[in-house]
Amino acid sequence: MIVRDQPSIFKVLFSWRGTILPKVLPPLGVVMLISAIVGGLSYVNLLHPPQLPLVGFTLIGVVLSIFLGFKNSAAYDRWWEARKLWGILIANSRHFDRDCRMLTQARRERVIQHVILFANVLRDRLRHQTANPTELVQTSGMSQQALQQLYQQANAPQYTLSLIQWELMQALKEGEISDIIYTQMNHHVTELSIVQTGCDRIATTPLPFAYSVLLNRTVYFFCFMLPFSLGSTLGVATPLLVGILAYTFLGLDALSSEIEEPFGTQSNDLPLDSMVRTIEIELLGTLGKPTPPPIQAHDHNLL
Repeated sequence: MIVRDQPSIFKVLFSWRGTILPKVLPPLGVVMLISAIVGGLSYVNLLHPPQLPLVGFTLIGVVLSIFLGFKNSAAYDRWWEARKLWGILIANSRHFDRDCRMLTQARRERVIQHVILFANVLRDRLRHQTANPTELVQTSGMSQQALQQLYQQANAPQYTLSLIQWELMQALKEGEISDIIYTQMNHHVTELSIVQTGCDRIATTPLPFAYSVLLNRTVYFFCFMLPFSLGSTLGVATPLLVGILAYTFLGLDALSSEIEEPFGTQSNDLPLDSMVRTIEIELLGTLGKPTPPPIQAHDHNLL
């Protein structure tokens, strides 16, 4: 049984939002315009472009496809690893909710709110942004002044984890939990730190710039030379075939560049706001506090 609704063939063919077409449309339009001019002039015998060997274009196309496939695989691996890390974050937030029931109610609320705060500040760190203080005050239980001081830290997520660990150490010191329970709960803190380290690694280590530039230049050179290779052969049909080929190569290049940075706000990036809101709703609900409304994923996920 398929639980998620599958889009119809018409939605897939004619979808605009969430696709790569808006990004590649300008260069694609230029390539098709050149193809129309070259093909039309060749058809009426007003232009005789030099016959470029198709064998050379075939070899370049094969090699280009291999390298584009490698880049897309590397970019998707980054995107999928980032999604797994945030899945671990969500799972550990639920572990905290279960294990923190050993603490006193006041300390449990502080730990849970710090876990919510960690998810928020990690998202903001990855996006190089600052959260709305009004909303964060309600979900984190901290004052605006405390939040401002937190965001002034060089590593706000790590500082938040230190607040959680301090609460656990105080609970152990005051006899609220045993050393075994402390070790188990501290393991969740370690897991959250590993999540942050993995996200920082992805955010600060993009694909090699020289490789991306070389591949991007080769894609554009190949696409803009296609009309002169096929124009004399296809005539007025040149724009159609050239447009399909150019859309494929330009689209794959642009798509890999987009999913290479999975923490942004583009159409195919991870819906971090939705995942952070999921954590807030689940944890605040267990504390008996008002929960914010859910955030739906972007339209590209819903088609």
